[in-house]
Amino acid sequence: MNVNRLEGYSETLDWLHGLLRFGQKPGLERMRWMLQELDHPERRLAFVHVAGTNGKGSTCAYLTQMLLEAGYSVGTFTSPYLLDFRERIRFNGVMIPEDDLVAVANEVKPLVERCAAETEYGSPTEFEVITMIAILYFAKIARPAVVVWEAGLGGRNDSTNVVFPLVSVITNIGMDHTDVLGGTLEEIAREKAGIIKPGVPVVTGERRPEVLTVFREHVEKARGTLYTIGQHFDVEQLEERMGEQLIRYRSLHRRHETDYRLAMNGPHQADNAAVALMTIDVLKNFFSFLLEDEEIARGLQQTRWPGRLEVVSSRPMVVLDGAHNREGIEALVSSLERLVTADTRLHLLFAGLADKPLAQMAEALKPLQERVKTIHLATFDFPRAAESRQLYDAFCSGGWQTESLESVSDWQAFLSSWVKDSRRVNGDDWLVVCGSLYFIAQVRAFFPTTVEEAGE
Repeated sequence: MNVNRLEGYSETLDWLHGLLRFGQKPGLERMRWMLQELDHPERRLAFVHVAGTNGKGSTCAYLTQMLLEAGYSVGTFTSPYLLDFRERIRFNGVMIPEDDLVAVANEVKPLVERCAAETEYGSPTEFEVITMIAILYFAKIARPAVVVWEAGLGGRNDSTNVVFPLVSVITNIGMDHTDVLGGTLEEIAREKAGIIKPGVPVVTGERRPEVLTVFREHVEKARGTLYTIGQHFDVEQLEERMGEQLIRYRSLHRRHETDYRLAMNGPHQADNAAVALMTIDVLKNFFSFLLEDEEIARGLQQTRWPGRLEVVSSRPMVVLDGAHNREGIEALVSSLERLVTADTRLHLLFAGLADKPLAQMAEALKPLQERVKTIHLATFDFPRAAESRQLYDAFCSGGWQTESLESVSDWQAFLSSWVKDSRRVNGDDWLVVCGSLYFIAQVRAFFPTTVEEAGE
């Protein structure tokens, strides 16, 4: 018996979580070394590589569902997860089986130990090892026709950036992870643009000229083609109500514009769907993918992505949204302004990470100030979670009046009380839970729902 062998799913997770979260040396050397030792399994797979600040998970979900409706087998790699670690690696929408995860982890583990002991690169990080497990699972066990491949942090040095995709996708750029990616939009854009490969077409949902200038520079050097929203394809919201919206999509690859129904709300989801549609257009026109329009329509309408304006209780109304940076909060505000009625009173349950721009996020909520009656500030069980006092100071700095702020010592007790009391007193009010996707994951487990997807 191999004493170093992982025995069972729980032990495998413990090993993975025990690895370094971030490597001592940024770069792809560890990934490339391990792939070389495995004779490059990634070269047996067709990838669509998706990077960006916000919207990656939703865009991946749209792509996966459209391809599945057309009969393609699809691997999907996303991060993080909501309830089950295995949500990150899926084949045809089904999470990687525990036994397969353990088996592949045992194949990767000796390489991790050898990389740490035999090379100058040091030990691979947790995310690098998870990425390697996904590659091996898709290449050797699942063998999908295409892999929808979400980048983690950034792009250039992200461990997912060892693949050569059919199409590269960059949803948008925002001021997130500035301590790692840079302090300006242009610096962050350069990191995200690191996924651009020679000759590979690029689709982006970014509209700002200063960001697009960075993308064009990278694409020109790579002798590729850049497809931008608002120029080569575009989308228009026609109507919207909670749980549904109708959009109109047009593309230079289509003779006619087409209307589609989405189950997810917000103009940002219309943009995400348009980015996914343009990616499908590129796959159809240049890589001979076959998708009928009714299959595309079904895929879009059936796509769900938990934690994005997700209704987990209709009376009282409780909505979860994973907005976790300024841009995400702005998208949430825009959606709520469209969806709530004039007499709806909003209440927020907010928890965030200490390393996020909390005051900026609070300020981004200000357009809702006339509608928001109370803001309940909570901490939660997570290593990087902000304490309620830090959140209180951030909202004061963001321009909120102290009388609308309340610190919550136990968010679960608060939710229990809210659901019970709201049925009696505040039945027409909305409670919106936001601030961190990690918090949303814990809140979502509080309600009797089933996870179908997870990520971003």
